[in-house]
Amino acid sequence: MKKEKTPILMGKGDYNIIMDHLAHTGGQNAYSGKDAIELGKELKKAKLVDAEELPADVVRLNSRVTIRDEKEGRLLELMVVTPDKANIKERKISVLSPIGTALIGFCKGHKLNWKVPSGTKSFTILEVSPPVL
Repeated sequence: MKKEKTPILMGKGDYNIIMDHLAHTGGQNAYSGKDAIELGKELKKAKLVDAEELPADVVRLNSRVTIRDEKEGRLLELMVVTPDKANIKERKISVLSPIGTALIGFCKGHKLNWKVPSGTKSFTILEVSPPVL
């Protein structure tokens, strides 16, 4: 997993939920221990705000997101969820997955890179729909 140097913006509630999941998985949920440590470090640098202060186009838990793969030009529509709600058939991806952690806290228009076994993927966030609560 690799993100740009821009600090991420997160709601305090999402931050606490994600950190709790990291603490309870011990880095064993789609992560190597090294990746879990890096995610934890990145989250600790996040700018935390109350949920109602987050702009509508920031990716948070339960956001629907449309991204474009910059190499293939392919569009993907996903929903970022907690690990217990992940379901690839429903396009619900865990926030602890490499792509989930690459998305969380960034906004529409942001270009990101993330490492996968075959190399590095680049994508742009095209649309973000805030969660329906």
